[in-house]
Amino acid sequence: MPGADSERPMRADARRNYERIVATAKDLFTAHGADVPLDDIAKKAGVGAGTLYRHFPTREKLFEAVYRDEIEVLADRAYVLHDELPPWEALEAWLREQVTWVVERHKLATVLKESIDSGSETFQYCQVRLREAVGVLVDAAAGLIRPDVAGPDVLRLGHGAGMAVRNCSPEDGKRVLTVILDGLRA
Repeated sequence: MPGADSERPMRADARRNYERIVATAKDLFTAHGADVPLDDIAKKAGVGAGTLYRHFPTREKLFEAVYRDEIEVLADRAYVLHDELPPWEALEAWLREQVTWVVERHKLATVLKESIDSGSETFQYCQVRLREAVGVLVDAAAGLIRPDVAGPDVLRLGHGAGMAVRNCSPEDGKRVLTVILDGLRA
């Protein structure tokens, strides 16, 4: 999604093209790495190169859009789980989803993070978005989790667990996550 609130809203067809380009780029970056030619992304997305470059004048802008989209999906899950499940179960489910996300998207996330400056508006926005989302879950679970646990702690634990279990068996991954969850309990 374009960053500034002051921008005019996109026409419906432009929005669809933007979303197709981002989804296609995400798929191709995941499958083939960051060096996929932008013209290949445009072709597979069913748009012309001019349309791709109007939305994303540089490869870095496309990386930022893909990264932002990935983070939006993960953050939105926290709110959905918050609304659907009791507090502890929502936190547990989200942490499991975060670990799965880290494991499944490690390659893509590494490429995207290497391409985005940690001081950039996009990176800062994504950090805030995730902290706010997990903060809702942590706040709702007050009394069920240790009082010294904050949202950023849960984010770090989930990321660390995902990195630790990337090459482990599913059983080992479940055991590591169980230890983390037990450590979060009040």
